[in-house]
Amino acid sequence: MRIPAHSVCTAIRDDIVSGLFERGGRLTEEHLARRYGVSRVPVREALRTLESEGFVTTRRHVGACVAEPTEQEAADLLEVRLLLEPLGAARAAQRRTDAHLKVLRGMVRLGQERARRSQGEDLRSLGSWFHETLAQASGSPGLIALLTQLRHKIAWMYTVEQPGHPVESWAEHGAIVDAVARGDAERARTLTTLHAERSAVAHRLRRPAPVMEKVSASQHAVNITSVRT
Repeated sequence: MRIPAHSVCTAIRDDIVSGLFERGGRLTEEHLARRYGVSRVPVREALRTLESEGFVTTRRHVGACVAEPTEQEAADLLEVRLLLEPLGAARAAQRRTDAHLKVLRGMVRLGQERARRSQGEDLRSLGSWFHETLAQASGSPGLIALLTQLRHKIAWMYTVEQPGHPVESWAEHGAIVDAVARGDAERARTLTTLHAERSAVAHRLRRPAPVMEKVSASQHAVNITSVRT
């Protein structure tokens, strides 16, 4: 069965974000097709998509390579996030469904409990899901797509330190959800702006490792049921 190009794109993006494919490293269709157990056609389509997203660049006489963003480009991402996340929260206050609200409140309760127990690693992934769900609640496909791409790029370029006061951080999440529940768009926007400003200081720029000329040729098929979309 042919694996959809979108699944291959997600898998390659995840491997770039995780650092498996080094910045500046070559991405040959042959090796990628072998790695993911697919033909070269979906790999070629995936590389075009990833180039449009800024994860891949094409070099003359070399071909597709992992992009090498500058420090300024990385800094710009946090600034763009500071603009888009508050907009998403304001839209969520106007368009959220009861299902979105139930999930957000459940995450806040779980986050506050884990914060009290100092379960840092669990909090980091839960925080990512919280902001993804908040974006989904905006009901704006274009904005959701931008925020999703932004999160991928920030995860690629930055490491995030655990908040010094996780209980306070999750209290901020709770206040945002309260504003969304009341339909108070301006308060949701303001609280999300403050939260994004505070969290930005915990981001530390990743220093790229030396470029590896060859992509790993290890082979495994993509399990399309487990690839995050």
